[in-house]
Amino acid sequence: MSPDSEDKYRDTIRRQRPVHTVGDSFSFRHPKMQMGQRSKIFSPFSALRGFGEAIDSKLEVYVEKAELSEEKLERINRALQELAARRSGAGSAPVTLTYFVPCEDENHEAYGLGGQYRTLTGTVQRIDPYVRKALWIGDLVVEFSDILDIRTERPAEEEVI
Repeated sequence: MSPDSEDKYRDTIRRQRPVHTVGDSFSFRHPKMQMGQRSKIFSPFSALRGFGEAIDSKLEVYVEKAELSEEKLERINRALQELAARRSGAGSAPVTLTYFVPCEDENHEAYGLGGQYRTLTGTVQRIDPYVRKALWIGDLVVEFSDILDIRTERPAEEEVI
């Protein structure tokens, strides 16, 4: 600090901390905050709301939908036919399904172009090979064109004694 500025603020620097009583004018104009309201002062401030989520969404890895070979398509079709026959017969067994889920984040560069492959194991509730061309496992609907791999676990055959 320069000597001139020290003279200018000397009385402010040497002033004691103010003590306010309940009835003075300062306390009337600036009442004491309740503890719950004071906590708002210390809450974190985010100037860009949703920016952190947008950055995190860019970390998701998306791939292009794979083109299946004729052999793989034939194997999937056979597995689906077997499932449809089993559904109409004695019931169904657990199925492990790998399927494609398109990118749903409109702000990601993979939107409309890529997606992710997910794997699910469950029991098929319904198969529609004619109209919708899809199968249902619980609440999930998977179209046949999105299936990458399907493995049916055949029930153990009964032994005849």
